[in-house]
Amino acid sequence: MTKIKMLLRSVLKNWFLIGIVVFIFVAHQMPWIGVNNGPLYPQFTIKYLAVIVIFFNSGLSLRPDDLSSAFFSCKIHLLIQLFTFFFIPVFIYLIVEFLKSITNVNEYLLRGILVVSCMPPPVSSAVIITKSIGGNEANAVFNSALGSFLGIFITPVTLFGFVGVSGSIPIMQIVTQLTITVVIPLILGQVVRSYVKNWLERKKPPLSGIGSFMLLLIIFGAFCDTFSSNMDGLGFSDLLFVIMFILVMQLLLLRVIFVLSTKLNFSKENVVAVMFCSTHKSLTLGIPILKIIYMNDPFLPFLCIPLLIYHPSQILLGGFLVPHVKSWLYGKRRSFARGV
Repeated sequence: MTKIKMLLRSVLKNWFLIGIVVFIFVAHQMPWIGVNNGPLYPQFTIKYLAVIVIFFNSGLSLRPDDLSSAFFSCKIHLLIQLFTFFFIPVFIYLIVEFLKSITNVNEYLLRGILVVSCMPPPVSSAVIITKSIGGNEANAVFNSALGSFLGIFITPVTLFGFVGVSGSIPIMQIVTQLTITVVIPLILGQVVRSYVKNWLERKKPPLSGIGSFMLLLIIFGAFCDTFSSNMDGLGFSDLLFVIMFILVMQLLLLRVIFVLSTKLNFSKENVVAVMFCSTHKSLTLGIPILKIIYMNDPFLPFLCIPLLIYHPSQILLGGFLVPHVKSWLYGKRRSFARGV
C-alpha cells in the first residue's frame, strides 16, 4: 500500500511531464482530434483560449508593484532580447553550416533548426517554469510579452537572412492576436486581482496548474498538425540526430546564459528569469508565422519538426531542472553552477 501511495505521489508530482508524453502519444494515434475544425476546434480553443487563460492567470498572480518595477530592468531586458534574436541565430547558423559540410542530414531538417533559432521567446512556458522555481516572474512576463511583440518584426527578417523566405507576413494580424491573447488578459487579470487579492492569498487556487494544462493543449494541437501532415522522406536517423542536437543545444545555451547573467551580477531570481526567457522558443507564435511565410512550400512539415521537438523538450528539460535550480536559488544544496 505504501508503494502505491509513493507511486501516486510521484505521478502527481510529475503530472505535467507525464502529460506531455501522453498528449504526444494521443496526437500520434488520433491526430484528427486536434486539427482545424476537428472536435477540439484548436483554431479557437488553443490559438486563443489556452493563451488567454495563461496570461489571465499571470495577471491574477502578479503583484502590480512587481510588474511595474520590471519595466525599468533595462539591463535584463537588453540581455534577454539580444541573446534571443542575435546571439542564438548567429551561433546556430555557424553550427548548421558546419554540419552541412560533414553530415548527410536532411537539408530541410537543418533549415528547420535555423528556423527554431529565429523564433521569438514563448508567451507561456518560460513564465510558468520561472514561477514554479521562484524566479522573477514579473521580468519573465514582461520579456515574454516584449519578445513576442519584437518577434513579429524581427523573426521574418532573420528568417529571410538565415533561411530564406517565400512570402510576406501580416504584421497587423499578429499584433491584433497578441493584443487579444496576451495584453488584454494580463490587464484583466490585474483588475480582477485588485478585487479578489485577499481571497487569492487565503485560498491559493492552483493557477500554475491551470496554466500548465493550457500549455499541454498547445503542445497537443501542434503535434496533431504535424502527425496529420505528409512525412514521406523523413528518416529515423535524421530525426534522432535532430532530437539529440536540440537537447545538447538547449543545455549549452542554458549554460552560456547562466554564466553570463551571473557574471553580470544579476540577482538569483533574475538569473532564473533570464535563463528560460532567453533560451525558450515560441511554438504558439512560431507555427502561425511559419504557416504564413512558407504557405506554399511542400517541405513546410520538415521545417516545423525541429520547432515541434524544441518546444516540448524545453518544457521537459525545464521541468527536470526545476528542483536543481530551486535548490541553487535557495542555497539548499551544492551550487547549480557546478551541477549543470
